[in-house]
Amino acid sequence: MLKNYFQIACKVYMRRKLFTAINLLCIVLTMVVLLVVTAILQTTFYPTGVEGKSVRFLQTDAITQSSKNNTMRSPLGYKVIDQYLRKMKTVEKVAGVTGPEPVSVYQRDSVNEVMMRRADAEYWQILDFKVLSGRVPDEGDVKQGRFVAVINESTAKKLFGHEAAVGKKINVGSQHFEIIGVVEDVMHLNAYADIWVPVTTFPSSQYRDQYTGDFTAMLMGKSAADLPMIKDELLQVVKQINADEPNHWEHTYLWADGKLDFFARGIMNRSEVADSGAAELLAGVVLAMLLFMLLPALNLVNLNSGRIMERAAEIGVRKAFGASSRELVKQFVMENILLCLFGGALGLVFTKLTLIWLSNANLVPYMKVDLSFMVFVYGFAIAVVFGVFSGVIPAWKMSRLDPVLALKGTA
Repeated sequence: MLKNYFQIACKVYMRRKLFTAINLLCIVLTMVVLLVVTAILQTTFYPTGVEGKSVRFLQTDAITQSSKNNTMRSPLGYKVIDQYLRKMKTVEKVAGVTGPEPVSVYQRDSVNEVMMRRADAEYWQILDFKVLSGRVPDEGDVKQGRFVAVINESTAKKLFGHEAAVGKKINVGSQHFEIIGVVEDVMHLNAYADIWVPVTTFPSSQYRDQYTGDFTAMLMGKSAADLPMIKDELLQVVKQINADEPNHWEHTYLWADGKLDFFARGIMNRSEVADSGAAELLAGVVLAMLLFMLLPALNLVNLNSGRIMERAAEIGVRKAFGASSRELVKQFVMENILLCLFGGALGLVFTKLTLIWLSNANLVPYMKVDLSFMVFVYGFAIAVVFGVFSGVIPAWKMSRLDPVLALKGTA
C-alpha cells in the first residue's frame, strides 16, 4: 500500500511541477531559518568543546545591592570570588576571569586592536581549550605574577604570520608579555578573547579588595548533581557578603546560574529574584517559532487545496468504487508527508551550507556552529508536522465530496 502511495505521489508531483516547486520552496525556506536559529541556540545553551563541562558548572557575573532608595547592579569584584566563593564546601573548583576588554598590541611597528582577558589558574582547568602549541598558564604562573600570555590562532597569524608564536614577546598597553601558548579560536561566553594573561598581572593590586569589578565567576561541582547544593550554599555566602560589605546595603543578591538561566536572567532582568525567567523565555521562543511556521503552513494548506481540487474526478471514481473517506485522507496526507520529507531533506542540506557560510563569513568572530544530531531530529519533526498539518485539512474536505458531483466536475 505504501509503495502505491509513493508511486501515485511521484506522478502527481511531476504532473504539476509549479505547485511542487512552490511547496518545496516554502518548506525549505522555513526549515532553514528554524534550524539555523535552533543550531545557534543549542550551541549557546548546550555547548560542547571548550565549554563542554558547562553541565557541571554555574556562573555569575554581577552582584545586585539595594536599599530603600537605591539599587545598584555591578559586575563582580575579585574579592567576592577569592575570599568568599573559593571557601564554599560544595564546589570543586572556582575560577575568576575578567570580561573581554579592547587593548592595543604594539608589534613590529604596527598596532593591533584585540580583546584580552585576565584569568586565574582554575579558569584553564574548568574550560577545555584546544592547545595548538605551547601550554596554558598554571598555578605557579598566576601566584608569582609572571607576565606570560596565551593567544588564539588568528591573533598568532595576525601578529607573527607563519612564524612560531611561542616564545615571542608582545607589548600590551605598556606591559610586556611572553607568549607561552597558542589555542584554537573559540566563540563562547566564557572563552571568547584574543589574548589571556594571569589575573595577577594587573598594574595595581587594588582589584583584590573590590566587591565590584569586571569579573565572572565559574563554580564547578564534581557532577551536575552538585549544582543545586552549590546554589543553596551560595545563599548563605551572600548573607555573609552583605554583612561584611562596608556600604551596608539592606539586601545583596548574587545568583549562580547554568547556561540557559544565565542568559534568561539578563534578558528578563531578574536580578533580585531566584527565578531567572528561563521558562518564560523558552515559551516565548517556542511561540515565536510556531507563529513563524504558521504562515507557510497556511500557504501550503491553500496550495494543497487547489492541487487536490484538480483531482476531483479521481476522488469521484475512487469513492464510486467504494473507497472510504479515511482511505482517501490517508493517501493525500501520505503524499503530502512524502513531499515535506523531501523538502525537509533539502532544508537540512541548505541548513548545513548556511551554517558553514556563517562559520566562515566572520560575521561573528570565531563563531562555529554545526548541524548536530538533535538539530537533525528537529528538522525531521518539523517536516512531519508540516506534512500532517498542511495535508489533513484539505484532504479531509475533499474526501467528503459527493461522488456524483465530483465525477461531473461541479464539486
